[in-house]
Amino acid sequence: AVVSTQSTGDIDEALTLVKGEPRLYTTVGVHPTRCGEFDAAPSPTEYMDNLRGYIKDNRDKVVALGELGLDYDRTKFCDVDTQKKYFTLQLDLAEEFKLPLFLHSRNCADDFIKIISENRSKISGGVIHSFTGSAEEAKQYLDMGFFIGINGCSLKTEENLLAMASIPTGRLMIETDAPWCGIRNTHAGSKHLSSSSWESKKKEKWVEGCIVKDRCEPCQITQVLEVMAAVRGEDPVDLAETMYQNTLKLFFPGENS
Repeated sequence: AVVSTQSTGDIDEALTLVKGEPRLYTTVGVHPTRCGEFDAAPSPTEYMDNLRGYIKDNRDKVVALGELGLDYDRTKFCDVDTQKKYFTLQLDLAEEFKLPLFLHSRNCADDFIKIISENRSKISGGVIHSFTGSAEEAKQYLDMGFFIGINGCSLKTEENLLAMASIPTGRLMIETDAPWCGIRNTHAGSKHLSSSSWESKKKEKWVEGCIVKDRCEPCQITQVLEVMAAVRGEDPVDLAETMYQNTLKLFFPGENS
């Protein structure tokens, strides 16, 4: 599994987590809503050097650059110009380290595609994480060579389900984005759930064997798979195996069977 980071403030915590578990890996990068940290640092160059140092010192555990991109739904946290400036700057790290991208895109398709297109030579593949766009938008990303990651937020509406179903199996990935993006009863995808449920308790009353109420947990990836397979009319075991191989191909090319 791959843990995603959002800024230098949580990279140390992520590295501590993944170094204690051989099945866990991490990304290194700055989320679009956190790009103001470049300007808040003594200098953007120093902030970039910090990111570069984390990658250099942990090549065995850092498998992607990210989470990076653009988010025009939450510009109250970081304005558009700052997001574009430091999204573009971080792509220099992709070129330097030949790392794939773990990408975030919200309501920004035109600018996002423009920046990717202008820097295509720097990019060694990537995945559009937590995809919530249309089938047309998915095709644009597929034409650029990216994989597309699906989680509960990708399955909210009937349009979301149609977009997900339009993506070739060989270009799909599956994720939870825990602790966010669980499948809610109000989501269009929820009608395809059958038995994937767990007892839940409020955080302060949690006991082993339960999930925390109203929080997405890693185990709920099976719910995402159940919805995806039902909508696509595919066998869930076969779909899961294909998505696993897709994950190996992008993040662990030396292990791809």
